[in-house]
Amino acid sequence: MTPDDPELDPEDSGARKSFWEHVHDLRTALLRSAIAIGAALLICLLLDAKIVAILEHPLQRMRMFEHAKALVTLKWGDGKFGPFAVAPGEMPDLPPGSVGNYVYTLGTTKIGTQQVLTLKRDPKADPAPPLEVRLHNLSPAEAFFVAFHVALYAALVVSSPFWLFFLGEFIVPAFKRHERRAIGAWLVWGVVLASIGVLLTYYFLLPVALRASIKYSEMLGFSAFDWRADEYIGFVCKFLLGMGLGFQFPLVVLFLVKIGLVTHSQLAHYRRHVLVLALVLGAVLTTPEVITQIAMAVPLYLLYEICIWVSWYWEWKAKKANPSV
Repeated sequence: MTPDDPELDPEDSGARKSFWEHVHDLRTALLRSAIAIGAALLICLLLDAKIVAILEHPLQRMRMFEHAKALVTLKWGDGKFGPFAVAPGEMPDLPPGSVGNYVYTLGTTKIGTQQVLTLKRDPKADPAPPLEVRLHNLSPAEAFFVAFHVALYAALVVSSPFWLFFLGEFIVPAFKRHERRAIGAWLVWGVVLASIGVLLTYYFLLPVALRASIKYSEMLGFSAFDWRADEYIGFVCKFLLGMGLGFQFPLVVLFLVKIGLVTHSQLAHYRRHVLVLALVLGAVLTTPEVITQIAMAVPLYLLYEICIWVSWYWEWKAKKANPSV
């Protein structure tokens, strides 16, 4: 094959490089990726407190399906009465949508010749946002390990556009031009699906899983409100990562369809097997209880159903374009 051969893409020079040139390119890509992750790690170490607050947010949403009421405690001198559950509008100066125990001080004032009882809310005693679970460091060095783990997880995410780009510079030249366009489209869909999986987990599945864990511990008679910070952060980050990877499942299925290894009829035949697989993934990636498994299995199975319909459309389109096949 000569350089003038139209089948030879001048951009496909990766295959003509020597072995040691490939090794040099790989080493350069890995070094640049390591520098990007290291720089992001230093930045995230400075922002550790804010990142921890983000990871703790699911703890504040554990009661999102429960109708928690506002409680009021009446204080008279050194004595306290209550707390009493109150409905919205029953107490003065109570913030709308209040949850927690608010303290009101009883007093008296003179209006004309009458001694009138007064009721005043103490804003200093207003409850903090409901956070039932307390995270603890149980050793002198654990705080440093927690800070490093938090920063490392965040750095891998923050620097992902850079190290993916550097690794892509090494891998992509091995493909032809039309293959690169296809990879770009699949990469975009992969990012979209991963983002959907992470957001769904962060705002819905994690609060459900954490609440279920507390309820199960209480059912066994154990205290469930003191957790190790390192274990909690590791669980949350692995859960988010697992769901981000789990939502790549449709891309794998559709890739197998595209290269002809799987057909629409085969996908439809294995529906029940995929449902069991989704439940197993729910048990592996989340807390091993039914509610969380179902909450994770349902979106994965729905994505599989979408794959079935997409594969049917591809086959229908191919038959329409070539009826003789």
